[in-house]
Amino acid sequence: MAYTVNKNDRLTVSVEDLTHDGAGVAKVEGYPLFIPNVLPGEEVEVQVTKTNKKYGFAKLIDVKKASPDRIEPPCPVFWDCGGCQLQHLSYEGQLVQKRKTVRDVMDRIGKLPHVPVHPVKGMDNPWRYRNKSQIPFSERNGKTIAGFYETRTHDIVDTDQCIIQTEEADALMATIKHKLHELGLHAYDEVKHRGMLRHLVVRKARATGEVMVVLVTRTKNLAQKEAIIDVVKTVVPDVTSIMLNVNSKKTNVIFGEETILLYGKPVIVDKIGDTQFEISARSFYQINPEQTEVLYGQALEYAQLTGDETVIDAYCGIGTISLFLAKQAKEVYGVEIVPQAIEDAKRNAELNHIENAYFEAGPAEVVIPNWYKSGKKFDVLVVDPPRKGCDEQLLNTILTHKPGRIVYVSCNPATLARDLRILEDGGYRTEEVQPVDMFPHSSHVECVAWLRKI
Repeated sequence: MAYTVNKNDRLTVSVEDLTHDGAGVAKVEGYPLFIPNVLPGEEVEVQVTKTNKKYGFAKLIDVKKASPDRIEPPCPVFWDCGGCQLQHLSYEGQLVQKRKTVRDVMDRIGKLPHVPVHPVKGMDNPWRYRNKSQIPFSERNGKTIAGFYETRTHDIVDTDQCIIQTEEADALMATIKHKLHELGLHAYDEVKHRGMLRHLVVRKARATGEVMVVLVTRTKNLAQKEAIIDVVKTVVPDVTSIMLNVNSKKTNVIFGEETILLYGKPVIVDKIGDTQFEISARSFYQINPEQTEVLYGQALEYAQLTGDETVIDAYCGIGTISLFLAKQAKEVYGVEIVPQAIEDAKRNAELNHIENAYFEAGPAEVVIPNWYKSGKKFDVLVVDPPRKGCDEQLLNTILTHKPGRIVYVSCNPATLARDLRILEDGGYRTEEVQPVDMFPHSSHVECVAWLRKI
């Protein structure tokens, strides 16, 4: 008779592995249990919280035998907050685990045992790296709270500090939270759809030190506007930009459509390498600029540009990779489905006096075939798709026209492995994969792969 696992059972289990989202995996006579806050090699006592036919979930009760890589998380709200998943694992252990994650999906999903997966490129100082913070505000028992969401909930874990975000974001979060009631203002209640301040968004440019503060509010009429501006300027005396974004909808989406300048300039300027970028309140821009430079430098190395190549940058965003490539290519053509991002890309090209980068708005799987139909020829294709990976139609276009080299930048190793398998079956060979740690203490890992036509 098969062993049955039931809700509320207390069990002692051995942790075998971590999932892509950082939960431990243990098996009870073949039945998988997913357990947060445990590490491979540990023996732990758990309580089963939920069971399905094929797998279940459990919570940690006690660590009977700890991993040598287990450490005490430096963040006081780590056990409740959903922002980080791996602070209880040493940073060296995190890098080893992330490489293993990539190696596993290359073998299991991609069937690519021949592809080298290099050690993960990590950070010398993996703290305070986030250049953008999105902090929800609410009220609880008559008190303003702010912080980050508990895992898989919309319950805010109240805190005055987050050690992966900037010190300016910490100071603003704590000060505004404590000042709201003094000013007679209320934070947003998402159940009752009332109150004023929904989110505080803080962006800091690493290269220039410029800071943008965005107040996301339910209504356009901001009471005590001058007082709030004064609070921000007291906390960050040289603040570059203070913006108001209005989101009047009952939604989990952070930003609304209307953004209004309250103080200073509507943009801040940052640099990746020697390339400048203007960042507005809603611009997409990589969260960790130090590691972005590492990631894009790797992409540039794999592109092997000599100055004679014409390059496609699919999913180009605001032109970050495109402008890196343009300095060493003959021409770069970038495509992105978000029209505002294309406008940002064109403006960033002008800002850097780059005249050999061209941008078009639309789906990559539609625009790129049109470029080929117009007679354009491309030597290198760079793709940096969303987590779902490349669109099937785009993969078909690549395999139809077969550019000589492909550089694939990925934020999801599983969909990367799937797409590499498709490209290998279509006549390419994956030479190597280089993981880069863009989000220390989280379970995420970015990769750059390069492929050549065979």
